[in-house]
Parts: sequence; C-alpha cells; structure tokens
Amino acid sequence: MKQISTRHHSAQLFMMAVSLIGWSLAVFALLQLPAIEKPFELLFLLTFIFICEHYPMPFRKGNSSLTFPIVFLTYLIYGIEITIILYFLGVLLTTWINRRPLRIIFFNPAQLVLSLTGAHLFQSTFLPLLSAPEMWKNFISLFVFIAIFYVLNNFMVDTVLFLRPEKYTVDIWIEKGKGELFSFGISLVYGFLLYYLGGQNRGEVDIFSYFFFLSPLIFLAFISSTILRLRADKQRLKALFHFSSELNKSIPTKEWDRDIKLLLSDVVFYEESFLFTKDDQDNWKLAFSEGSGTNLHEALEKEDFSKLEKIRTTQVFNKQDLDLAPLSGCFDKNMQAAVYAPLILDNELIGCLILTKIRTNSFVVEDVHSISTISNQLAIFLKTQLLFTEKEQRILLEERNRIAHDIHDGIAQTLAGAVMKFDSAARRIPSHPQEALRMINSSNDTLREGLKEIRDSIYALRPHPTENLSLDLAIQKKVDDLKKDGHNGLAISFERRGAQTRLSLLTEKVIYSITQESMQNCIKHAQATSLNILLSYQKEQIFLKIKDDGVGFSLYEAMTTAMKEPHYGILQMNEDAAKVGATLQIESSETNGTEIIVRIPKMGFEGG
Repeated sequence: MKQISTRHHSAQLFMMAVSLIGWSLAVFALLQLPAIEKPFELLFLLTFIFICEHYPMPFRKGNSSLTFPIVFLTYLIYGIEITIILYFLGVLLTTWINRRPLRIIFFNPAQLVLSLTGAHLFQSTFLPLLSAPEMWKNFISLFVFIAIFYVLNNFMVDTVLFLRPEKYTVDIWIEKGKGELFSFGISLVYGFLLYYLGGQNRGEVDIFSYFFFLSPLIFLAFISSTILRLRADKQRLKALFHFSSELNKSIPTKEWDRDIKLLLSDVVFYEESFLFTKDDQDNWKLAFSEGSGTNLHEALEKEDFSKLEKIRTTQVFNKQDLDLAPLSGCFDKNMQAAVYAPLILDNELIGCLILTKIRTNSFVVEDVHSISTISNQLAIFLKTQLLFTEKEQRILLEERNRIAHDIHDGIAQTLAGAVMKFDSAARRIPSHPQEALRMINSSNDTLREGLKEIRDSIYALRPHPTENLSLDLAIQKKVDDLKKDGHNGLAISFERRGAQTRLSLLTEKVIYSITQESMQNCIKHAQATSLNILLSYQKEQIFLKIKDDGVGFSLYEAMTTAMKEPHYGILQMNEDAAKVGATLQIESSETNGTEIIVRIPKMGFEGG
C-alpha cells in the first residue's frame, strides 16, 4: 500500500508540473494575442473543436479525439497564439461540462497546449534548415509537426498512466496506440488536403468553406465515438456475464471469497475491497477484505454499522465527504473515493460490497453501473450458498438419523438378543448344560453378525474416496484395484472425455457411488468378460455410461426384490441420482448385457 501511495503522489506531482507549465503558456499566449478581425469564424472553429472533444473515441485508459485537423487549420490561418487559446478553451470547456475531476480540468488543456507548443517550436527550428521543393517542404513540415504533437501528447499521458497505481498493461497500451494511430492518420489526410486545396486558386475562403471541409470530420468523430462506446459496453457486458457464470461455479466451494476477488479485478479496478454480510441474528460480519493497510479488527470495533443499514442504493463517496461514509475508518488513509453497493434480495439487506480507490472522483458512471450489477449477483450468490449449506446440513441430519435408525433396529437389537441368550444360558448351565452350550454358540454367531454390521457402519462413515482424490482419480484407482484382484479375467476400461468441471462434493459422491455399485454388481452377477466406463463432461450435463457384456437380468424382478430388500443396490442408485436431479437409465438383456446411463444436468453438478 505504501508503494501505491508513492506512485499516486508521483503522478500527482507530474500532473501539477504539466498543468503549471501549460497554463502559463496559455496565459502568455493570451497576452500576445493579436487583434481579432473575424471573431465569428473563430467562434465557429471553437465550436467544431468542442464537438470533436465532446465525442472522443473511448478506450480503457482514456480516449482519443479527432480534433487536431481543426487545430492545424487554425494554426495555418491564424498562427500559434490564437490556436493555443482556442484549443485551450475548447478542451477546458469540454472537461468542465463533463464534470471531470479538478486535476483533469487543469491537466488536459495544459498537456495539449504543451504538445502544440513543442510541435510549433520544433517546426520553427527544423523548417528553415530543410532544403527541398516548396511542395515537399510543406508536406515534410506537416508530417513533422503532427508527429511531434502526437509523440509529446502520448508521452505525457503514458507517463501519468504508468505512474498511477492502476494496472497499465501492454495490451491496454496497444489498444490506446491503435486509436492514436487512427487519429494521426486522419490528421495527416486532412493536412495534405489543406496544403493541396490551399495551392489551388478557388477564390475567397469563407465560413461555408470551413463548414463543408470540416463537416465529414465531425461526422466521423461522432460515428467512431459511438461505435467504440458500443464496443466498450459490449466488453463490459461480456466481463459481467463471465463474472456471473463463474460465480455460480463457486457456490459449492469453500474458497469462494478468493474466486470473487479474482472475478472482481477482471471487471473493475480498485485498491481495496470489503464484503460485509449479515448473519442469522442480523449482525454484521466481515466476509472478506483485500488490500487494506489498517488493522481491521481494531477499526471494526470502533465502527457503527447502523449507518450501513441506511444505504439502500449504490452510492459514491469522494474525498470531500468520505469521512462521513460508513466504516470509512477501515480504509487506508490514502483512499479518496469509495463505492458502496448494498446486497438486497426481496427488499432484504443481506450485505454490502465496498470498493475504494486512491484517486478522488475516479469511479466513473460505467464503473458504478458494473459494481451495482455485481452486487445484485452477489446477493443471489450468498442466498443460494445459504440454501446450499442448509441442504447439506439437512442431508447430514438425514444421514445421522439413518445411522441411528440402523443402529436401533439392527445392531442394538442384535446385541440385546445376544445378551438375553447369555443370561438364559447362565441360568441353565447347572440343570441343562447342553442347551446352555447351544444358546452360547448361537449367541456367538449373533455377535459375529453384529460385529460385521458394526464394521460396515464404520466403513460407511470413513471419508469418501472423492474427498481425498479428484473424481477421475478416485474412479481410476478403483478400476486399478479391481484389475489387480483379477476377477476371472474381467477386462475393465475407464475413459474420460471433455474438460473436468468443478463439481460439488455431493455430485462427486453420487457419480462415484453409482459407478462403484455398478462395478460390484457386474463382478458378482454378470459373468461378463468386459466392463467399459465412460465419464463425459459436456456443456450442459455430465454423462456417465457403464456397460458390460454379461448375462443381464430382468429389471422388473430386480425392482421387486429392491422393495423387499431396502439395501439393494438399484434402489440406492435411484435415490442417489435423485439427490442431484439426475436421470438414471438401466437397460439389460441376456444377449446384450447391461448398460447403465446417468445424466446430471448443469444446475445439478454446479449447485449440488
């Protein structure tokens, strides 16, 4: 955080230096301003400059306008002083109307004036040294003037973007460079037209000539600005769609906070992030934080969460009112802007997402809209995760009740019967020793059966294989173990298709259990020579197919047996499939063996 603060201050100092020099040049040009003979023409040119600046081509780290041809036309006709004043006023008026931050209002006109002055000085020095025909001399002078302007302008902008804490990657620089090259090419074309048309004897040049000459430029500026804004909106929507789709995949995972941080950084830039949620007792708690340079535990103890309850719409706080914002004591002292996005579902406030930046007024309208959309998605995510947790707890409770029921009706009854037989045998030893011995032997057999049930129950409580290994590895390990055992030459193969998808623990357990049960049934009953297992990760579902070439069986008889024997495999497979909304299809015949197909829809394996 200290390094971020240092870079921010360096960017501020650089912008202040450029602003001071640029405004000084503008004041100097104003003092040197010659007499104005055609004010209406100058007002017309100023209007065109304003329109081009008002409709720039936006990029991720700024924008590029098509103003320079108008500036160059003004420079050729009226000289450097009037050009500086018109350019300065046009840019200043645009930034002020668009309510840009004060630092931008000072910096943008200044850096453009500096670039224009640098190009003028270089051309004034370079042109007298050039020996060439007049036409070539003018064209070379034009190219040098425009090139120097764009180089100086982009150097200052790139310096600020590099010094700022925000990421300024090569991809962003290339995207920005493409826009500047397009603007540079348009400026060259208009510059050549100016020199060419200026060399023709076309009579007096009036305001209408300016209008028809510059109108295509204004139209191009408006069209290109609109197209690029639509493209930027499309990219933003694409990023939000990616956020939403990837967020759903994090529902069954424990490290969902890490996934959310990564997804957030892909949509909007920020220095700090905080997600506060409300528990069952309506108390606020910190779900996660990122980038904070303060001691959060101490800061949160002093904060009043009642202010957070009052925020029902997305709000932006900047430097002048940030101290009045809720929980502002948790922010790093260098933060100067914060966005509060409440998480509301069914008119119920369930949390609040807070993002901060080190520069005031740095959250633009598009950022705020994106953050509002993200908060809506997070509200649904947290509610869904709560339901998912409740479902897991319900399943756990049902499993505990099942184990208790099995112990009560099975092992407990077995042990109680054995104890009663031992008591009876103890009383009959003196009078009927043979009958007592028979009862003792019978009780021993009963206890051995009970011991087997206890061991089976303990095995059922052990961690599931998919909890220690991935689903694919767990199935592959089971297949390898069966191959080692031989099983009368049964050839077992396992094939996986598609990219492995993140699954809930319940879904993995269901797939593994059905696969394991199918393999065991094949080994015990099918008399097969081959068993093929296919697990396919598809776009909208997971497809599992288990096929053997055994003797097959009657599905009707199997289901009838399942009704009489509660622990029979097929019934358990149906119940497991229903837990994740899957469809179970079993086809069997004496000639074609048995084929088991399971289809788990997308919502089943993403949400469990």
